[in-house]
Amino acid sequence: MGVNKHPITYAGFGIAGPIKSGVVKTPNLPWTVEAQVLCKLLGCQSVELINDLEATAYGIDLLKPEQISTLNEGEEVIGGNRALIAAGTGLGMAGLFHDGKGYHPIASEGGHSDFAPQSELEVALLHYLQKKFGGHVSYERVLSGPGLFNIYCFLREERVGDEEPWLAEELAKGDKTAWSVSVSKAGLTGKSKLAAHAVDLFTHFYGASAGNLALMMKSLGGLYVGGGIAPKMIDKIKTGGFMRSFKDKGRLGTLVGNIPVRVILDDKTALYGAARSAIQPDR
Repeated sequence: MGVNKHPITYAGFGIAGPIKSGVVKTPNLPWTVEAQVLCKLLGCQSVELINDLEATAYGIDLLKPEQISTLNEGEEVIGGNRALIAAGTGLGMAGLFHDGKGYHPIASEGGHSDFAPQSELEVALLHYLQKKFGGHVSYERVLSGPGLFNIYCFLREERVGDEEPWLAEELAKGDKTAWSVSVSKAGLTGKSKLAAHAVDLFTHFYGASAGNLALMMKSLGGLYVGGGIAPKMIDKIKTGGFMRSFKDKGRLGTLVGNIPVRVILDDKTALYGAARSAIQPDR
């Protein structure tokens, strides 16, 4: 290895988990990460640990128009709150407030909030997941890569549709990291009606949860959709199911319907944001 001619001064890391006093125990991995330990290992002046959605939020203002796809133009209120939701390996959420000069992220663990079913089928899904995971069922259980597969398994076991033999064989050969990919591809291409049904429900839940977050944050400055899943199914998201569920908020449907909704297409946005957080001017 060569000598590093550019030593690290500051470092920033976006991590999927709640940060407390520079320490995080990740909920989806058996990791404990400490800022002070990393700082010592890297030999730098400072290490900043932030939630991965905070990192994405920091990166939003660095994006160019071609790195964003607009689902709803809406009526942006300049300086209004913003919100960010991102489904991937898990489900993350964040808020952003404006201080008169620029936007600042607000950390959240909203992806672990209660799943809220709205129909008989969704109530049956809730009961299925309660039996599978015991007690509390979060939105992450339906709105993530593993969540898509949970929805598919529910529909299959409830015999809402028949599983195609070729897909059953593909799932049997794969592991849990590939199951949701197989279901997603089969559903988005229309090769499997059962998988397509699962993708439809997933899209509905994504829009509904995004709308909930928009209400909680009153994000009149815009709602952003990040994460690794949305760009891969952008055509499906644009067909209308996402926005219908997003706007379906009863008496406040008009308010939510006027909020701009944008999908982040660049999968390095969190990386940009983590770097930005590491070199804040107050350091």
